[in-house]
Amino acid sequence: MNGMITFILGGSRSGKSSFALERASSISGPKAFIATAQAFDDEMKERIERHKQQRSPEWRTFEEHFALPSLIGSMRNGYDVVLIDCLTLWLSNLLMNNADVEAEIKSFLSSAIACRASLFVVSNEVGMGIVPENALAREFRDFAGTLNRRMAEIADEVYLVTAGIPIKIKASK
Repeated sequence: MNGMITFILGGSRSGKSSFALERASSISGPKAFIATAQAFDDEMKERIERHKQQRSPEWRTFEEHFALPSLIGSMRNGYDVVLIDCLTLWLSNLLMNNADVEAEIKSFLSSAIACRASLFVVSNEVGMGIVPENALAREFRDFAGTLNRRMAEIADEVYLVTAGIPIKIKASK
């Protein structure tokens, strides 16, 4: 039997990661945290370190910047809870490395559906602002919108976190 999928969206610094961690931590059993961020500068290193400090020792952290579907597949029976933070950083990694983004999204969604753990997935909502001025930024925004929409379709529950307030926008059936 597959676990429940909870999808958590929000803007930058909205509280989505903290909300996801709080919800996921309330479930008992072995826990895996999949971090997709890459630390290219000191500021990002500090952000990653702050996120690490928020997690209790019960969390095993995996850093995966590209092969997210493979990693999820390899965790098939080892964890009761898997938290992915975040899809938009993973998407950025793929775009910057000229990956076949559409194929990767399809593979990711298949791995999420097959995951037996309670899966918590965090992503940024980036489509509510102005149209970006350059082609790469528009491509990113469009892929992020598509990825978020498709993720919401397969999720059992979807939350939008804004100003630190989680709003359930899709409830499990």
